[in-house]
Parts: sequence; C-alpha cells; structure tokens
Amino acid sequence: MVDPLLGPWADLVNIGTRKAMAGLSQMIGSDIDVTSLTLRRVPVAEISNLFGGPDTEAVGIYLTVSGSADGHLMLMYEPKIACAFIDMLMGEAPNTTKVIDGMGRSALGEMGNIIGAFFLSAIADATGLSLSPSPPTVMTDMAGALLDVVSADILLTADETYLAEATFLTQGHDISGVFMVMPTEELLDALLNATKAA
Repeated sequence: MVDPLLGPWADLVNIGTRKAMAGLSQMIGSDIDVTSLTLRRVPVAEISNLFGGPDTEAVGIYLTVSGSADGHLMLMYEPKIACAFIDMLMGEAPNTTKVIDGMGRSALGEMGNIIGAFFLSAIADATGLSLSPSPPTVMTDMAGALLDVVSADILLTADETYLAEATFLTQGHDISGVFMVMPTEELLDALLNATKAA
C-alpha cells in the first residue's frame, strides 16, 4: 500500500531541511550543501537500531513543535560527528573538540535553534500552518534512552514515524547525521489537509 503522506511530507521535509541548512550556513559563514536526503517511515521501536543499537552513545538535540499541531524534532549524531559540528560552529580547526563541554553544548543548542526555526518556518510558509519550536535540549546518552524521550509520546497514537537522514557537505567534509522529524498523527493530518487545500 502506498503511503499517501510520504510524497507531500517528503516534499515539505526536503524544503524545510534545505532552508534549515541555508540558515546554518549564514550562522557559521560557510556553505553547507545537502548532498543526500532520504525519508522513510519506520517502526518507532526499531529506530535505535539505526544508530548501532540502543546501547550506542549518541548526542541528541531535541525540540518540540507547537502551534497548529504538536510534533517533535531531534537531530542525532555520533559523538565524534557532534564534536566536528562544534569545531565548525566555533570556528576551530577540525579535530579540536574531543569532549563536549558547556560551550560545546551551547553551540549545539544554538544550531538546534537555527535548524528548528528555519525548518518549521519553511513548512509553515508552504502550508499556512502556525508552527513554533521550543528551546532545544542537548543530551548525551545511549541512543535508546534519547529516543525514549520522544517515542513514548509517538507510541500513544502510532507505531511508526517518519525519519529523515541527511548528509551535509561542508568545508570539504561530509558530515552525516539523522534529522528525525517525528510528527504526531494530529500534525500529519493538519499537514495533509493543508497540502490538499494549497
């Protein structure tokens, strides 16, 4: 059975992700290109397996979505990828950051602010919905524990969610990460109705 939401949702995620990377490019003063972006619907219970299993250490930048409907956004990276982002955000040479300290968390949080605001603004512009991000929370934990933060709410209404995986090219380096867009059923219905009305 073809997922009726995958096409419209993929289009919106594509627009939102590219706008978010454009905003991040402005923030760091360096071009960031999205070299690949895939979107799929996956069982919530299996997401941690994409990170090497629930016991694999990961860094998450988590935001909730409110307004016309609720949802969740989370960026998840391996610690070494998060450190590479911190170097980029703070204008440091590659491989400078080895441990994520308070300054590093602040930099990652600001990145979450930019990506969340630009992503939701692009979707709001395309659909006419009112969508706002919460302040970001930066967490370092096992992938399973990080995902429990959002999956409990999703599992109240659905067993599956949408997961977008993006690879970015910046300063000559590929930095890959998972940008999880976890809409509630309420948000999916609102998006589908908005795209139909457009």
